[in-house]
Amino acid sequence: MPSMENPTARETNAGGSLSIPGPGGAVRRLWSVYGGYALGFVSLFLIWQLASRYVVSSVLFPPPTVVFSKGLLLVRNGVLLEHLAASMQRILAGFIAGSLLGIPIGLAMGSFWPVRKLLEPYTEFLRFIPSVAMITVAVIWFGIGEGAKIFLIIYTTIFIVILNTAAGVSAIAPNKIRAAQSLGATRAQIFFHVALPATVPYILTGMRLAMGNSFTTIVAAELIAANDGLGKMLWDGRLFMLVDEIFVSLVTLGLLGFAVDRMFRWSIYTFAGKYSPAT
Repeated sequence: MPSMENPTARETNAGGSLSIPGPGGAVRRLWSVYGGYALGFVSLFLIWQLASRYVVSSVLFPPPTVVFSKGLLLVRNGVLLEHLAASMQRILAGFIAGSLLGIPIGLAMGSFWPVRKLLEPYTEFLRFIPSVAMITVAVIWFGIGEGAKIFLIIYTTIFIVILNTAAGVSAIAPNKIRAAQSLGATRAQIFFHVALPATVPYILTGMRLAMGNSFTTIVAAELIAANDGLGKMLWDGRLFMLVDEIFVSLVTLGLLGFAVDRMFRWSIYTFAGKYSPAT
């Protein structure tokens, strides 16, 4: 007599293989997505723990257990969250402003050859002056307030976004433009329905690279002129030899940067994957 199976116990996917629903399947899916990251971080902190115990046994190189304990204490008393919020507010303000300025400029440079010829001297001249070198100028112009730090983030963001956006417009296949023209599309329709969507992966990649530079710049700026922020936390740790707080700041920057970078990768896959799957 043939056995009767519960139809909800098994499901066959489109490829013909069996998938088993339930908590086990969800765990396996989570592991397939995040398992590699988890193993990477575990191995990183394990190597750090072993190195601090057996290779560089010094108070100047605390193990991760000490650093995490100090970080938990700073979270509980609100100090770490206060510094983190101050840095992120500056980064987001300057990064958004720099991106909003850089995207239209990059689109104009990539679309119109005279505009590119006119603006290339500005971008190629200024982008080779490091943002760290502009800290003194920013303090002279804007003082030690928030304006100087936001200006530096805008400065370090805008040129990367401009170059990537312009490169994206220039990389559009001419066949796509001609196909749209043959279907009767106007210049505005070609721009909004062909050029702009094809440029989105380049724009997001430029923003992703610019965000990494923003972290470097804000820390350097806060080291010199700030009353709060992760850079100020690093500087205070150096002045008072609070080595564990220095490493708390470094780990916070690393984890925060990793999370932001994953967010940008997810955005590229989600919003631009159909135009450029490779990221």
